[in-house]
Amino acid sequence: MRIVIVGGGVMGCATAVELAARGAKEILLLERAVPGAEASSAAAGMLAAQIESRDEAELAQFVRARDAYAAWSVALRESTGIDIGYRRSGVLSIARGEASLARTRSDCDAHRARGLRAEFVDRAGARAIERELSDDVAGAAYYPDEAQVDPPQLLRALVVAATRAGVVMRSGTTVAALVTERGRCVGIDLAANESLRADAIVLAAGSWSSLVTGVPASIPIVQPVRGQLVMLEERPPRASTILFDDHAYVVPRGDGRVVCGSTTEHVGHRREVTAAGVQSILAAAIRAAPRLRDAEFVRTWCNFRPGVLSDTGMPLIGASPLPGLFLATGHYRNGILLAKATAETVANAVLGWRGPFGA
Repeated sequence: MRIVIVGGGVMGCATAVELAARGAKEILLLERAVPGAEASSAAAGMLAAQIESRDEAELAQFVRARDAYAAWSVALRESTGIDIGYRRSGVLSIARGEASLARTRSDCDAHRARGLRAEFVDRAGARAIERELSDDVAGAAYYPDEAQVDPPQLLRALVVAATRAGVVMRSGTTVAALVTERGRCVGIDLAANESLRADAIVLAAGSWSSLVTGVPASIPIVQPVRGQLVMLEERPPRASTILFDDHAYVVPRGDGRVVCGSTTEHVGHRREVTAAGVQSILAAAIRAAPRLRDAEFVRTWCNFRPGVLSDTGMPLIGASPLPGLFLATGHYRNGILLAKATAETVANAVLGWRGPFGA
């Protein structure tokens, strides 16, 4: 069975590794740039299942995906020698004002009712957990099981694992169109006037997914949502807990690096870091953890989150309406979190297996 995966980010590489682990032999992965050049290597790497979920079903799926990383990180380290930076750093979701405090208490109660760890803490309790936290917060929700990984390290581990499993990777390859015959996807046309036949095509091209000609109109459009980020460095390292403050976040890596983000911009594929974006990120980060004003400014970058234009905004995972075409895209803010779960679901669909996340 020949399988072609379009997209060499974390999603495509994880799917390739999962398919190979289940016995698939002829797997070709195509990447328009180099593996992980887009959202995968530019993400903050939060495994914030409880913070990011919007309803009970999503919460259950996100928590399973988050918790699977403990074993997955060990397996990747043992098979590749690469540490992906997995650690349970916990999250403090900051509350400011009475309305915010009430929502925070309610959220904690709801999570505990579902058997998850969540604790409402007052100002003193929050600062006891994270000493770098601003002293003007009213309180916080503490989720101790939330975690993080280092996305570039995760991508490196997956590339090594895929290569060792026999997956063939081709960089600098732009997919122009899907090839269909008698109502089935049977291959792809490349921009370099080359066609490839396959038994299954997996579309994992992130925010470029909808630019491939031939994707059925019944599949929701995936659009780019630009997010800018800033890297700071503390010497010595001080902050240790992920901080959420409204739409801003601060992610201490534990070694002095601190990732701060992010903007949400509908500007197409414009790859710019802007003065206004950096200013807003730094202001929010310093408001949450004031001593970050003394941290070294290391670099800025941006990525394109793949957002789905639909009523639900849910990612596109598994079998598509076009036989032979499978989807692993549209994860918006949660691509790193859902990488392993998506790979399992897509492998289930491609190989006809039934798994815990459904296809």
